Amino acid sequence: MTVKEMVWNLTPLVESTGPAVVQKKLASMVAEAERLREIYHGKICDLSAKGLHELLEVKDAFSLAFEGVMMYCGLMYAADATSDVAKQLNDAARKASMKVGQALAFIDIEAGRLLVDTPSLVDEPVLAEYRHYLERLLRNVPHQLSEAEERVIIVKDKNGVSAWQLLQSDWLSTRTFDIEIAGEMKTLPYGRIIGLYQSRDRDLRRRAHQVVYERLGIDEVIWASAIRAVCADHLQMCALRKYPTPMTQSLIANDVNQQMIDSLMKTIKHHVGLYQRYLRLKARLMGVAKLANYDVVAPLPQAPEKEYTWTEARKEVVDAYQGFDKQLGGWVDEMFEKRRIDGEVRKGKRSGAFCSSWLAGKSAYILQSFNEKMGDVYTQAHELGHAVHAYLGSRAQKPSNYEVGSCIAECGSIFGELLLTERLLSKAETVEEKQAILANVLDQFGMAAFQVSARVFFEQSLYDAIEKGVFLDGDTVSEMWTTARNKIYGDTVEWLDVMKWEWTMKPHYYIANYRFYNYPYVFAQLFVFALYKLYREQGSAFVSKLKNLLAAGSSKSPRDLGAELGFDITTEVFWEKGMKQAEEFVNMLEETV
Repeated sequence: MTVKEMVWNLTPLVESTGPAVVQKKLASMVAEAERLREIYHGKICDLSAKGLHELLEVKDAFSLAFEGVMMYCGLMYAADATSDVAKQLNDAARKASMKVGQALAFIDIEAGRLLVDTPSLVDEPVLAEYRHYLERLLRNVPHQLSEAEERVIIVKDKNGVSAWQLLQSDWLSTRTFDIEIAGEMKTLPYGRIIGLYQSRDRDLRRRAHQVVYERLGIDEVIWASAIRAVCADHLQMCALRKYPTPMTQSLIANDVNQQMIDSLMKTIKHHVGLYQRYLRLKARLMGVAKLANYDVVAPLPQAPEKEYTWTEARKEVVDAYQGFDKQLGGWVDEMFEKRRIDGEVRKGKRSGAFCSSWLAGKSAYILQSFNEKMGDVYTQAHELGHAVHAYLGSRAQKPSNYEVGSCIAECGSIFGELLLTERLLSKAETVEEKQAILANVLDQFGMAAFQVSARVFFEQSLYDAIEKGVFLDGDTVSEMWTTARNKIYGDTVEWLDVMKWEWTMKPHYYIANYRFYNYPYVFAQLFVFALYKLYREQGSAFVSKLKNLLAAGSSKSPRDLGAELGFDITTEVFWEKGMKQAEEFVNMLEETV
């Protein structure tokens, strides 16, 4: 393995990587948007069904034509925020995106009015492919503003909420942290020091958490200002757009309704005891009376000291997908072969991991910081599930039908984690190996289903507080975070004092115009655990069902996708099926003790 294999190749995204050529492509994107505006502005209200279909085809073609250059600029910057070229191109792309957004803001507004005036268009055969897209557009119509207002908001956001999001990402990607390891002081970037959270050395894990969150707490004025601005902006936009609740925008974006999310969160509240049962079991396995926060996702001390090279990780993940379906396994292997994954740890690299779908290339790009731990292999399996989703969806859908809400967007990724779990369990030769694998999957489930639920409670409390006139300074926000956190963990975990600043590093709170980013993770976790239980019941007959679900993109609602599998996702009964699968994993782990 060479370092080059761990660094992605972005050149297929653009005709040339020369900055001047990239800038020229961005300029042509803006010019093309202005040309489309000249052709269609003020005329959509008179379109026939055929004319509306042609407009949607043109819009999708525009998206595919310029997707690559926008991805190139964004991914370059995510890979190295310290690069002057990356900074310049990312800023140029943001400006171009703003101008395009302004130029084309009229399309959804005018198309929405057309559908309100002629609702029968939704049922026209020529528009059948776009039926659900049009239904989603109609749902948004009551919350649209005038074109002039929408254009002003786009400008406002670039230097407003979007700038706060950029600041939070830049801060984490450019910080370094000093920590003593084996008697030697080392300076580590954020992507490297968080790898110590998985260390077998309990004291090192403690000190790594202490160093990171102490540093975050020092800048609490920045984070409080950011979260206060982002939340206040959202509430003002809710008032302008007549959203009845702060969550409404995300419900529309995710193509779900309040009843589904209420049922989901009730299920979480009813099963907090299951997660706490696991945490107490893990404390026993770790030989401590009670877990500390730096133990919650740490490896078990008796687990085999297994580290994975990039090549070994590739084999495990490819084989996991191959065992489910040869086509999916082949696509996963292609992601490695074509260097679509960036795993190198370096300063300036964006924290966390993500997968960016490349619809025009019928593929994707993945960023992660690979520290050779089992958790990093799971991260690969997760992000490659997103890539598989993109491979399937881009072959079956136009871009308008691949605006996948986060609830469904996480399905391929979490299922991929479970396929890896299944493979690793089948290879486990000792009790300790099996315990380590089960603990890892339950750690991930606990974080995604339960800890993320705490984030949902926390975010709701922020809006409740603002509406009551509470000033959100750092300590107030921290108190709200710990209150929400304790609803999940109860007395099962001892927390370092600095962990009150945990809310500062979660990028989801700062993402521009996307509030309540967290409940979709809870949704997907239980949805996929229910799917996995169905897979274990049906075997190979289930494979085509999952592939059909992922290939559907956003052409069907989550409710309809669930119904095709025989599920009613509006009821707690459905979510209970996912919890049953989680309980099976807990029972399996208990049986090994």
